[in-house]
Amino acid sequence: MPLPAFTLPPLFARIGPHLPQLPPTLALVGGLNLALDRILPRDHLDALTGKKLMLRVLDAGMSLRFTLGERGFRPLLDTGRPDLCISATTRDYLALALREEDPDTLFFNRRLVMEGDTDLGLLVKNTLDAVDWSALRLPLPGLAPR
Repeated sequence: MPLPAFTLPPLFARIGPHLPQLPPTLALVGGLNLALDRILPRDHLDALTGKKLMLRVLDAGMSLRFTLGERGFRPLLDTGRPDLCISATTRDYLALALREEDPDTLFFNRRLVMEGDTDLGLLVKNTLDAVDWSALRLPLPGLAPR
């Protein structure tokens, strides 16, 4: 079943910027680090090393700042201008992750906005396009097909 169209209530966008951003950023970098080397080839991401990255979740009012270092992704407490900022709604990020939408479609429909270093933006887009998401599926004991 396709992901329904939705936007979080406007209250989230008003409150979100006033809430601590570290907990959702830790969840994001934790997920990215689990994917690193499994589906995100580190050598393709070299250009991101040391760069200030930010994911803005527009309808949640969240700005998740992170970077890639030698030991993987980590949160950034630096509030300076990021090298690359990617903005979208919760629904559009989910649609990307579920492969219901591709970055180009969202970008050309102005539902995904990339600001800053365009080369980094292109690298991120091409990496997302090349990811084999099925490699992240974990077999759960007792749930094997019969």
